Parts: sequence; C-alpha cells; structure tokens
Amino acid sequence: MIVLLSYRKAKVFEINCIEDSITWLKVNIDGEIYNAINYNYITGPVNIGDTVIVNTTAVELSLGTGGYHFVIFNYKNETKTIEGKGHIMKLRYTPIQIKCFSVEEEDSKYHDIFNSFVSLDNHICIVGTLHSMLAPIASTIKWMNKDIKINYIMTDGGSLPIYFSNTVKSLKEKGIINKTITIGHAFGGDLECVNIYTGLIAAKEILKGDVTIITMGPGIVGTGTKYGFSGIEQGYIIDAVNTLGGVPVIVPRISFKDARKRHRGLSHHTLTVLSEICNTTGILVLPEMNEENQNIIKDQINRFKIDKKYKIAYEMGENVSNAMAYYNLKTTTMGRAFEDDREYFLTLGAVGMYVYKELMREEK
Repeated sequence: MIVLLSYRKAKVFEINCIEDSITWLKVNIDGEIYNAINYNYITGPVNIGDTVIVNTTAVELSLGTGGYHFVIFNYKNETKTIEGKGHIMKLRYTPIQIKCFSVEEEDSKYHDIFNSFVSLDNHICIVGTLHSMLAPIASTIKWMNKDIKINYIMTDGGSLPIYFSNTVKSLKEKGIINKTITIGHAFGGDLECVNIYTGLIAAKEILKGDVTIITMGPGIVGTGTKYGFSGIEQGYIIDAVNTLGGVPVIVPRISFKDARKRHRGLSHHTLTVLSEICNTTGILVLPEMNEENQNIIKDQINRFKIDKKYKIAYEMGENVSNAMAYYNLKTTTMGRAFEDDREYFLTLGAVGMYVYKELMREEK
C-alpha cells in the first residue's frame, strides 16, 4: 500500500500569532513540541487546548519549506458551513477542496470585462520565478517613485495559500504593493482568477496598476533535472503576456554564491526556460557586474543564443540595497542575504530600475 500523506492527533500548546486568515501556533504530539499553521478560513478558529489533526508529511520528509505541521481538522469545529459568494473550486477533488469567488464568474460584476477584453496595451509585466524576487524588485521601484502602483499575481508553482507569505503581508502593510491576484489553485488574493490569462486581464483592467509582478509563492519545486522544476512556468507566462499584448520584462536567476554548479551565473532554470520553453520574446534585464562575472554571463548568453531571441538591457542594480534598507526588508534567497549573494540581488535591483525608467519615459 502506498501512503501519500501522514497525519497525527495533537494538542494546541501555544498560540504565537493570530491574523484574519492564518494562525501560527505550536502543538504537542506525544510530549514533543512542533511549529504548526492553521488556515482560519479553512479549518476555523483555533485555541490553546484544542485537539487537532495535523498533516506531518513535510516535516517527516525534512523538506526545506516543511518546518511546519498543518492543521487539517479541529475537533472543536466539527461542523462548518460555507459563507459568501463563489462557485469555482480550488484544490479540486481533494478532501480540502475550497470554493472561491472568481472574478470571471457570471455573478461577478467584472464578468463582462473578460468577454470585451482586447489588449493589455503594452502593460509592463515583470515575470520572475522565485518568491524572493518579489520584495527587492517591488521595493526598488517604489523607492524610486512612491506613486507607482504595483500589483502582484501569485501563481500556483509554490505555496498555494497566499496567507503563508509573510513577504506579501509586509509589502502590503508598507504600501509597496497594492493588490494581489491568486491564479490556478493558488488562493487568498484580493482577486481570484482561474488562470494566468485572466489574471493578467484582471491586473490591467480591474486593478489598473502601472506594473504587475508575476511569480510563485514561497517554495519552488526542484528535482535537479533539466525540466523538473516549477519555475519552468516562467516560459509560458512570458508567452501569455505576449499573447495578450503586454510587455514581458524577464527576471533571470543569477548567483555566484550558490554551491550548486547548475545555478552558477545564469541558473540552468533561466537558460532552459529562455532557450527551450518560451516561444516568444521579451526584455531580459541583466545587472552591471565586475568583469569576471560579466564575462561568464556573456559566455552563457552566447552559447545558448539568448541574445538572438530576446532584447537584453543592462542596468545598475545597487539601489536595491538602499530600497530594502529604507523599507526595512530582510529578504533572503536560500538563506543568503544581500551581502552573501550580491549578484542575485543586484539583478533584482536592475529589473526594478529598468522598469522605473520605462514608466518614467512613458509619462513624458
């Protein structure tokens, strides 16, 4: 017999933080204390002393993003009735399938927008991969001009509940990003959409921002194989932006501190997506770096013929450090902060600076 999920009965030991959508807590399992998460909109409120069932799978597998058990049932909440509008199911045909009110639905006041849509009209769409790209890019743009309106589309390539992202919570509280959209099976955004196409339309026609950033939530999936990573979605998102008449600004994954050879310089993720997966084009933004690193990147671009397919823009990215300090952001990537992986963050600063300059140029 194959068992895909492990769960245990536990007692809520401590409540660390309660928010509208999520509660961070600790549970006691056979005398051992573990971190856990309760999604309030799914399993209801939770209190100290409650007996709960927690999904222990990720912790048992020692996954990098699996430091938490997840409450899947609370005995105190034995019955619960759905409330509010919505008929679109996410997490479909699983024991925890949930209903969402998608903006495309016939009952939505926005329904007709999707039938009358014509074009994104060159709306700038920044297409990244890792969730850690979101805060440095957005903060750089906002630091340069606080009046620029930034919205965020979270895909279902990583975390499905947007509530899990403390980054999104912080960026909204600080006024760096305005609104969020969750697409596919991701849920919890200010707007819910069925897929990337309607998500892009909603960002442009409903949220009416100046720029939209698209990337997955926390927890990219990777297998160490050429095509086996969830960030491969970057390719077809770039294609979607082009199909709908937007301008895709492509965020490469660059590092010279990652111990894995496949991620040195331009990550194999970026090289695979741009050379094989993406069928259209876009603007690939690269940071100004020291000569040695610049030559490594240029060699990769030549070998994979990236410059034959995409417009390459070089930009200074140093302002990312000032922006993150100004907004008191402590973003890390694979546990590495700015000083530990400068080229990674300089890339994100360069993307932010490029987009800021493009938006200012359009205003003139």
